[in-house]
Amino acid sequence: MARIEEVAGRARVHDTEELEEFYQRLEGLGTGALWTVANEIEPWFPMPKSVPMHWAYQDIRPLVVESASLVQGEKAGRRVIMLVNEGRKDISAAVGLLYTGLQIMNPGESMTAHRHAASALRFVVEGSGAWTIVDGDRLRVGPNDFAITPNGTWHEHGNEAQDNFVIWQDGLDIPLVNALDANFYQVHPDLYQVPGKVINTSLLTHGAGMLKPDGRSWSRRYSPCLGYPWAMTREAVENLGKVSDGTVWDGVIMEYVNPVTGGSVMPTMGAHMQMLHAGFAGQAHRHTGSVVYHVAEGRGHSIINGRRFDWKEHDIFVVPSWAWHEHHNDDADNPAFLFNFNDFPMIHSLDLWREESFASNNGHQDV
Repeated sequence: MARIEEVAGRARVHDTEELEEFYQRLEGLGTGALWTVANEIEPWFPMPKSVPMHWAYQDIRPLVVESASLVQGEKAGRRVIMLVNEGRKDISAAVGLLYTGLQIMNPGESMTAHRHAASALRFVVEGSGAWTIVDGDRLRVGPNDFAITPNGTWHEHGNEAQDNFVIWQDGLDIPLVNALDANFYQVHPDLYQVPGKVINTSLLTHGAGMLKPDGRSWSRRYSPCLGYPWAMTREAVENLGKVSDGTVWDGVIMEYVNPVTGGSVMPTMGAHMQMLHAGFAGQAHRHTGSVVYHVAEGRGHSIINGRRFDWKEHDIFVVPSWAWHEHHNDDADNPAFLFNFNDFPMIHSLDLWREESFASNNGHQDV
């Protein structure tokens, strides 16, 4: 049944027996009447199907660990426990058109190489010995390190440690790419890549915030730096916090960027690290674009569309597009650090960005 709104300029056609018979004839020809769906497909404001959700790491971790003994990595392709939004089960999304999950790799285990049209990123949760090879560049990563696997690049993962498993968070734009009917997947013809002689080549080349003489010749739309170590990230955010209070909404926040262009790390997904000073009480705002948060350090809570979610280290929570949200650090003595990845680059590139701050007079104002 059509959603009728008794407002001038909106669809407000009431069904009759004659119209219902007319609609059936239209349907038989693969057509339809716009006014029957206009109010639904042209909402007054974003009405995402995704809902705010929170996944406690202490609850999920035992199941992630159990999966390591139930399923062989080589048979699963990637042994991942995905986080699925209650409103987006149809596309296996965590929020909006973003996918995320927790992948575990046993000691000495490695996965075969492949590539796909979807872009991917990794945020290491626990364990030493994790590595990834992206287009031949072997990268070592540890807890709270951030790494990217841009679309179309050959990549494979593994754990060189012999005494501990590794868990990291995957983030991909698979739902977006599938929605555009543009996904591809290919297994490497040799199953495994031959890595370069020097480990962390991209980081050694681009990780110091300086460019080599031909550095500007990089023409791909993703960052040539594949890894962003936690120690460097934390220091950068802390240093900014010494000279700036940040914003009233996100505290001290910095974006991981392409060192050549200063833009986002990938065309469809961006990532940030933010620090909430001890006792930080953020103000509410909302924006277009969906966000997946990972608690890198600390404890606190976020209020999302009126619901409170208490979080602590390694918990994951999501903020749907156009949802009011505010963040609070419940520790009066120590800062909290929140990693997030989002679809902001895609939203900005389509000129769909809008942001509002909640005002104390029960209204709102543009940011």
